[in-house]
Amino acid sequence: MVMGNVSGERSCRCIFRNHRTFFMSIVLLIYTFLFFPSGRGMPTAAAQEGPGPQRDAVRVFLDIDDYQEYIKLEVPFVDYVRDRNEAQVHILMTRQETGSGGREYTLTFIGQQNFAGRDDTLKCVSRQLDPEEVIRRNIVRTMKMGLVRYVSKTPLAADISIDYRQKRDPAAVVDKWDYWVFNIESEGQLSGEESSREFQIDGSISADRVTPFWKMSFGFDSEYNREEYDTDTRTISSLTRSQEFEGLVVKSLGEHWSAGCYGSALASIYTNTKFSWDIAPALEYNVFPYSESTRREFRFLYRIDYTNIEYDEETIFGETHENLFDENLSGTFELKEPWGSVSATLEGSHYFHDFSKNRLRFHTNVNLRLYEGFSLNIHSNLERIHDQLSLPREGATEEEILLHQKQLATQYDYFVEIGVRYTFGSIYSNVVNPRFGN
Repeated sequence: MVMGNVSGERSCRCIFRNHRTFFMSIVLLIYTFLFFPSGRGMPTAAAQEGPGPQRDAVRVFLDIDDYQEYIKLEVPFVDYVRDRNEAQVHILMTRQETGSGGREYTLTFIGQQNFAGRDDTLKCVSRQLDPEEVIRRNIVRTMKMGLVRYVSKTPLAADISIDYRQKRDPAAVVDKWDYWVFNIESEGQLSGEESSREFQIDGSISADRVTPFWKMSFGFDSEYNREEYDTDTRTISSLTRSQEFEGLVVKSLGEHWSAGCYGSALASIYTNTKFSWDIAPALEYNVFPYSESTRREFRFLYRIDYTNIEYDEETIFGETHENLFDENLSGTFELKEPWGSVSATLEGSHYFHDFSKNRLRFHTNVNLRLYEGFSLNIHSNLERIHDQLSLPREGATEEEILLHQKQLATQYDYFVEIGVRYTFGSIYSNVVNPRFGN
């Protein structure tokens, strides 16, 4: 009996060992099939890392917010690095709106290391109705043209070919709209839950005309918002409504000067304005040429306003109607460089009938790449406020305060946001993997 039990135990161990070996073999086979479908066994270290740097390829840093993955797929003959200091070419893309509602993209190629001093600037323009595929394809085409001068200095030039598609000269374009662009928008929103409901509808219409010598922009906006909240005893309702017209006409006076005029009309429950209109001639000087506006600007704008205003309710100063004159001076500095971008605006204004009724505003937006992989972002808006002439004498009820229905008295307003980011690891970023989303 003992010998029989021992023999049975050995047999069971043998069967268990065989089953375990068989099971491990199946697991290994599935693993190999899923991760190494080529069937060539375990990959080398290079294969495990995925596509790495290409020998003799130009190292490129993309200082571009959009289309990075698309660019890496469509422009594979360079190596992309995530640190600008490791790059031989820094590509900086800026953009601004065109008169027709499209965008002009400026690609600045900045040579570094062995390409130091070899800089270039290329542009491409999109129309307002261009689909995203057309826009990003034009950006890639422009980028390829800019990279040729760098790649041509490397052994990879032997693998580059250039095609030329000849086109006939287009006939003179006759614009039946005379450069005017119109937009009509409308949006409605309905939301709610058991104890609250909200209905909102907005509408706008605009007309713009932009040429090298004139800039004209006119727009009308209307907003209606109603909210209801059920409590144990009653229903609290909130209503805000506003209509606003804005207009601007600007004449170019060379590469540094511009003259123009603002105009507007407003009706708003929130600001206690039954109806107001104003007109404001203005003069602007830009220290840098306007042609460099996508990279740097230092603008000074001076304007004098006349405002005719009728209030919904009597103000804290006992007024129901006023004619006001004020002046406004602002300075704006904007700069975008490989190390980051800086934007700052200092603006001051006051009424002529009482210089103590004034306002001072300082706005900044800073993005700095301090060193490899580390960046600092600061966004702030600070205001000193002493010009709230439209505040109603009766003030605001507790409900109006909580529901933000009326403007409240204040001597200041501020907003500050600070963020840091640190990235480390491989300097190369050639690989694009869209699985499970981005």
